[in-house]
Amino acid sequence: MGNLSQPSEFVLLGFSSLGELQGLLYGPFLVLYLLAFLGNGIIIVMVIADTHLHTPMYFFLGNFSLLEILVTMTIVPRMLSDLLVPQKVISFSGCMAQFYFYFSLGSTSFLILSDMALDRFVAICHPLRYGTLMSWSVCVRLAGVAWAAPFLAMVPTVLSRVYLNYCHGNVINHFFCDNAPLLKLSCSDTRLLELWDFVMALAFVLSSFLVTLFSYGYIVTTVLRIPSASSRHKAFSTCGSHLTLVFIGYSTTIFLYVRHGKAHSVDVNRIVALVTSVFTPFFSPFILTLRNETVKAVLRDRCRG
Repeated sequence: MGNLSQPSEFVLLGFSSLGELQGLLYGPFLVLYLLAFLGNGIIIVMVIADTHLHTPMYFFLGNFSLLEILVTMTIVPRMLSDLLVPQKVISFSGCMAQFYFYFSLGSTSFLILSDMALDRFVAICHPLRYGTLMSWSVCVRLAGVAWAAPFLAMVPTVLSRVYLNYCHGNVINHFFCDNAPLLKLSCSDTRLLELWDFVMALAFVLSSFLVTLFSYGYIVTTVLRIPSASSRHKAFSTCGSHLTLVFIGYSTTIFLYVRHGKAHSVDVNRIVALVTSVFTPFFSPFILTLRNETVKAVLRDRCRG
């Protein structure tokens, strides 16, 4: 494989280091995947069907739940099937498609999180202007940009991977086509690509994180000025679930991807990718419902009906 420039397929090592024990992971991962799909699907259906949830806050929440489903669908079904077969092969075009959709959808998730932070900022800090500042046309435009920008920006990124020289073999030490393992297979000069990746991470991850950070900075300042303790508690409770998702999402992704260079630990890559693609989508519906009184009330009404 030493002279291979563009392989027709890649071999994914996945969890091969576990040997026959990797088959034992299939059941737990399948259950988590199905529950994540079901939980986020329920949230989407509730947001569409219940008029009480036809607000900007839940519009963005529905978008986020849809993204959680799509991100898991991009890599988890493939990972599950590979746990049961000895030869884990993915075509070159399939690998590039997985790379494109995983990072496009992931970047969109962060932009939607920042949209949710902006919504809470306007609702708490400028309540009298909320209807104007967060009209449906504004919300649709914000969501549209969040979806379109990463998918357009990722086109040159994935094309650059297509035209790399993969002369270090075709074995990817991961359970999906992640960025760092792909770059390690290339004998091309990837310094410009790594700089571009770093710029993309700054553009989508760090920029949305700063928007979220500043939004909540103003929110905290505003809420602390409210004289009523019950009103302060109510204001903070509406932000609690979103802040939890922000902490989980940004802490793992910034640690993993907002770094210059390709010398990342493969084991760390696998663990963090597993958290973001399997465990976070599973816990998100519980975080979003257990901390949200409106959603819990809608669920109770639906169950009684």
